[in-house]
Amino acid sequence: MSCGEPHETDCSEVLDHLYEFLDHEMPDSDCTKFEVHFEECSPCLEKYGLEQAVKKLVKRCCGSDDVPTDLRAKVMGRIDLIRAGHLVPEQDITASAPTTQAPQE
Repeated sequence: MSCGEPHETDCSEVLDHLYEFLDHEMPDSDCTKFEVHFEECSPCLEKYGLEQAVKKLVKRCCGSDDVPTDLRAKVMGRIDLIRAGHLVPEQDITASAPTTQAPQE
């Protein structure tokens, strides 16, 4: 996604680190770069707004649920692997997740 215009901070960098920005998990200097980018780039601003809305919805609907420690560790491990460029088989992600089947008619 890009507006096709050159920016000081590339759209791909902004989108790769969007959740860090949303979760306030980046240095202030990087936050400032992202804010400047959003002022210049409407597609990235739109993506930011969408992700922010989804995050608020999830928090409202599931905010009181405690996440099991082992699940959080597995998810964060998968994110680290993906960021490092490793392929993560889908079956590994869902192997320990409980499954439910829809009733057959």
